[in-house]
Amino acid sequence: MTPAERLYERAPPAPPRTAAGPLWHLDAQRTCFIGPLTYNAPHQHGAPVFLAGLYGTFGLRLSGGAWRRARTAMIPAGVAHELDVGGEPIGVLYIEPTLAGAGSLAALTAASEETDGALLGAGADPGVMRALWEDATSVDWAGEALDDLLDFGSRHSRRALDPRIARVLASLEPGADDWPGVAQACARVGLSAHHFQHLFTREIGVPYRRYRAWRRMRLAIAAVAGGSRLTAAAHEAGFCDQAHFTRDFRRTFGAPPSWSLSGVRLSGDPARRRAAVPV
Repeated sequence: MTPAERLYERAPPAPPRTAAGPLWHLDAQRTCFIGPLTYNAPHQHGAPVFLAGLYGTFGLRLSGGAWRRARTAMIPAGVAHELDVGGEPIGVLYIEPTLAGAGSLAALTAASEETDGALLGAGADPGVMRALWEDATSVDWAGEALDDLLDFGSRHSRRALDPRIARVLASLEPGADDWPGVAQACARVGLSAHHFQHLFTREIGVPYRRYRAWRRMRLAIAAVAGGSRLTAAAHEAGFCDQAHFTRDFRRTFGAPPSWSLSGVRLSGDPARRRAAVPV
């Protein structure tokens, strides 16, 4: 099967930079950011992530090791890393365990090598993400484009998630009355705390508390990108206050919320409107 990125027309050799602003796309299974970054301090994600330099390579350091250059990379959940993009745009795609985890992203890192648990690619063409960045109307078709991008990887890596963990994940869906704590989650699946934590980390890649915090972070990002102020978004997502949200955002992304939540384009919003976010 032809990789999804080949279905999209290549950009010209020296494409103009878009003035439309960063793009966020959030849905039930994916979180995607496309926009310029400079440096992100050491951080860890609660979900596996695919990175793609839109016009060239970016600097990546894993777990305090040596700096490497890559055009694409797949970093499993829970792996500490730093980014140095130099102000250039980069595509960042996180997927939830229901899409088969890191395996769905591995096929996207063409010509990859494994380094400290991550995959680094030197020559992949991130055509889909570049097209999303350059087209100011991409909020209307971002979801379809990401479907195409992930189709190749997911077809080759899908595996059955442990049904007990799948039940717990279902309880963390947006709209649920209350997200269970560790004790409640253990009771739902009939496991001791020790066995539950071991099984959850094995299946998802990070401990339960960290993954639950990641899901809250997704809700807060969607609220801010949709126009809410940080304080309101933090409360809506279950954070104690704005300071708590900001600290968790730094730990998750290696930078404060203002690095990507100002003047964004939000895909997945029914109104498809560009948000002028007060940060």
